Amino acid sequence: MEIRFLGTGTSTGVPQIGCNCATCTSTDARDKRLRASAIVTLDSGHNILIDCGPDFRSQILAAGSPALEALLITHSHYDHTGGIDDLRPYCKGGRHFPTYCAADVAHDLRQRNPWSFAKHLYPGVPTFAITEIQPGIPFTIAEQHILPVEIMHGQLPILGFRFGNRLAYITDCKTMPDQTIAAIEGVDTLIINALRTEPHPTHMSLSESLQIIERLHPKQTFLIHMSHDMGPQAHVALPPNVRLAYDGLTVAL
Repeated sequence: MEIRFLGTGTSTGVPQIGCNCATCTSTDARDKRLRASAIVTLDSGHNILIDCGPDFRSQILAAGSPALEALLITHSHYDHTGGIDDLRPYCKGGRHFPTYCAADVAHDLRQRNPWSFAKHLYPGVPTFAITEIQPGIPFTIAEQHILPVEIMHGQLPILGFRFGNRLAYITDCKTMPDQTIAAIEGVDTLIINALRTEPHPTHMSLSESLQIIERLHPKQTFLIHMSHDMGPQAHVALPPNVRLAYDGLTVAL
């Protein structure tokens, strides 16, 4: 199993439009952060896409346009779903792209992309086979058991995902219920959001993320969904076995 980070930035991306801060003007390629998304490659070789934001087209081209088995969606905010129309090449031959999400996300997708769910479809539109999932109820894709877990994005309940004992993917979390902590304990690799060093009302700060990491004790952790306020990658001090992820990074699990 491995994970490739397609994007590691927050909703505005980095550089942020109109900003001349040290991060936005950095020449370090690791400080160029598209909106958060990743591909998990299973032992079977199947690729699972997590979230599909507005940068998806450029991200998937940079990744070599691999085959995709399914899409998991954490929540329906635009920076996590704004690119699903670009999945149309994966819907050729009448394929309805397998998509796993909570019921509220399924509703939002149908409202925002009516052309994909119309009774009479325009030729070439992407189509989706939606499976509604719930926290605590596992499902299987290509023989991989996946457990959805509930996290709180401010006051909004959204989903994270655990892939067996090897990986947990958490983004846009502000608080994590105790039952979710228990549900993802024991994973080898944790992917978790850390927006910036200062507190934020709907995302964890760096210190808040580090507290969760300390509770979970994964073997390694990669931080995602970072804004320009996190500072340049080279200047961020982190504990051992905790790293800032960057766009294009691939990690064997």
